[in-house]
Amino acid sequence: MSDTDEMEASSAPLIEHLAELRTRLIRCVVYFLIGMVICFTVATPIFNFLTDPLCQVLAERGQDCDLIFISPQEGFFVAIKVSFLGGFILGFPFIANQLWRFVAPGLYKSEKGAFLPFLIASPVMFFMGAAFAYYIILPMAYDFFLGFQQGPLTLPDDGTAPPAVTDNPMAAIVFQGSVDEYLSLTTKFILAFGLSFQLPVLLTLMGKAGLVSADGLGSVRKYAAVGILLLAALVTPPDVVTQVILFTVVYGLYEISIFLVRRVEKKREEDLKAQGLWFEEEPDTENDPLMDEFDEEEFDEGEDRQK
Repeated sequence: MSDTDEMEASSAPLIEHLAELRTRLIRCVVYFLIGMVICFTVATPIFNFLTDPLCQVLAERGQDCDLIFISPQEGFFVAIKVSFLGGFILGFPFIANQLWRFVAPGLYKSEKGAFLPFLIASPVMFFMGAAFAYYIILPMAYDFFLGFQQGPLTLPDDGTAPPAVTDNPMAAIVFQGSVDEYLSLTTKFILAFGLSFQLPVLLTLMGKAGLVSADGLGSVRKYAAVGILLLAALVTPPDVVTQVILFTVVYGLYEISIFLVRRVEKKREEDLKAQGLWFEEEPDTENDPLMDEFDEEEFDEGEDRQK
């Protein structure tokens, strides 16, 4: 076969794969648009659900849960953002299915069985992180932020007040939040925690691929702790309690990742031993000073025998 024939034969499967990839991507976009349209029709209930943590904190302070539009078109773009986020969440199972059907034919049966659990665990861990942010972190964060309000001056029933107070009246600083700003901050929290909860899935998958090891992850614990502290400082308000909660949760996920990677390594070792492909690593005696001393003594004894 000539070089030209070989190039044509190899390019044909490539073109077929590209055509299939284009078809899968088009279907993913269609699923996303369908989910986005569905969420746009119910954008108001979804937004009310997202504002519930703020409304609860305001209700505890005796305030009304009122958000304002700064610009006339802000309400429309808020609905678009809500439908965009909801469309991705609704369409994610179908999008993941299309990606899986594109990748699966190129995998062995054992590889399919190994990869599929991670595909299922990823959205589950994301929703766990999002729920943790929604039900625990957001109320604490907004309670901290709203703590900087100060109410207007309340005079006695007779209308009199001490001279020091009337000379320096207290300014009223009351929360009047923008709908767009609130939605952006809330989605930032939810996405940040949802992605943080992907840590065990990512590290375990990397361990299964041989890119990381349990011993290697354990040896960099102190650096991981510093990185998690920085993450907690960036994605949470300057509230020590919230930062400690996030650090504890994410660091706990890191330790769980080490445990899962160690289990993956143990299972791989057992499979290789069952197939007779596992070989114990021989100790490195080349740079061992005790072995060097033993070799020198053995060499001296050999010279004495020759004499």
